[in-house]
Amino acid sequence: MRRRLLDRVLSSTLLPLVSALVLAGCSTTPAFAPTVAPEAPVAFKEGGERWINLPPAGAQPRGEWWRVFSDPVLDDLVARADAQNTTLQAAAARLAEARALLRNANANLWPQVGVAAGVSRGTLQPGQGGAPGQAFNLGTAGINASWEPDLFGKLTHTRDAASLDARSRAALLQDAKLLVESDVAQAYFGLRALDAERALVRRSVDAYRDTLCLTERRYQAGDVAELDLARVQAEVASTSSQALALDRARALQEHALAVLLGEVPTKFSLPAATDWGGALPVVPPGVPSTVLARRPDVAGAQLAMQAAEERAGVARRAWFPDIALTASAGYASGDLGKLFDWSARAWGIGALLSLPLFDAGRREAGVQVANAQWDAAAASYREQVLGAFRDVEDQLSSLALLANQADAQSTAVDAATRATALSDTRYRNGLVSQLELLDAQRSELSDRRVAVQVRAAQYQATIGLIRALGGSWGEAATTPVASNGVRSPT
Repeated sequence: MRRRLLDRVLSSTLLPLVSALVLAGCSTTPAFAPTVAPEAPVAFKEGGERWINLPPAGAQPRGEWWRVFSDPVLDDLVARADAQNTTLQAAAARLAEARALLRNANANLWPQVGVAAGVSRGTLQPGQGGAPGQAFNLGTAGINASWEPDLFGKLTHTRDAASLDARSRAALLQDAKLLVESDVAQAYFGLRALDAERALVRRSVDAYRDTLCLTERRYQAGDVAELDLARVQAEVASTSSQALALDRARALQEHALAVLLGEVPTKFSLPAATDWGGALPVVPPGVPSTVLARRPDVAGAQLAMQAAEERAGVARRAWFPDIALTASAGYASGDLGKLFDWSARAWGIGALLSLPLFDAGRREAGVQVANAQWDAAAASYREQVLGAFRDVEDQLSSLALLANQADAQSTAVDAATRATALSDTRYRNGLVSQLELLDAQRSELSDRRVAVQVRAAQYQATIGLIRALGGSWGEAATTPVASNGVRSPT
């Protein structure tokens, strides 16, 4: 009789309420935009390469792109950075944390089983089969199990969000690796540029000192005025000052490179050299079309946005009831000596349905928070996509303009060298003053230094383009073509 009454209460009151709340939860699904990426251009403005959609490939290795420079010293520096850089170590730790959280989310989908044992002592209460106040002992030992059926997908969405987080962290680790490697390459070639510029300036200092010695002898012989001597002395001092400034810049660059390698600057030293190796590598046409798939930061932002979608689904499912199943089996006895007797066996099963009726808007606020987080992640993804296009356009335009500037500067160096030679001949023949010769030498030095700086900028822009493309273009060219649309939320 009582059981039939309980069934009637459940069917007439609780079940309709549960159904209504389930429908209410379904009605809270926000209308997410199917895509938030900006419209892709038909081709890059600066390079003419066509752009195509590709699946995210941010967690793929970037390839040993630095080997295109054919510099063994650079190869060694990058290997040391990959092994010791602290930024990479922190990114690897964050990836390990995300994978551990994924394993934890997966574990929540499975039943939890444990063992328990305990001993308690107390007094009997009226109606418990003995004299009230009588002391008794109770020993228990058994196995407990619990399981939360994922009827509404809450645990599945949590697991999927954790999986996307782990994939995003993997992409960000590759992004950090690419960033560190490109920073090492740029710092290394910046150091080599300073070496070449220092060599130019120091050769000029030596030449000015030779001129100073000659001028001093001529001044002592009365062939030149003191003004000529003062001019050469000023040129020697000024050029020496420039050489010292370059020495300081090289020291700072060397210290920065040491930190990128994860080494103590005090113990790090890179011998000076002026050999820049062979010609600059040329990026083949069409490679930038894979930029969105290759860029690990773009892939990471997209995965983070998808994880936010999953968490929005978790927040919406807070409107659904929570159901938990429990079971236990073991022994319980007031006589510890008979605890494991067959007659002391005990078992129990249970089911718990939990459904909040009033929470003062907490669940609705949770949905709004999740939706706002998705909006922020979508904006971040769009920003990363726009930044990727900008990076490629920047480096393509820089390389094109720097090539033209290098040609013009080479012409300027040739002309300045010829002007210096002619001024030196005319000065030795007494046709021009020493001031004209010093001006010609100063102009030649300035043009040669600019030529070195332009070549350094070409190296920096080449490395920047490789980073904007997401690494080695050999792998980029073989990436399979597919859709890169953002999955709509469920």
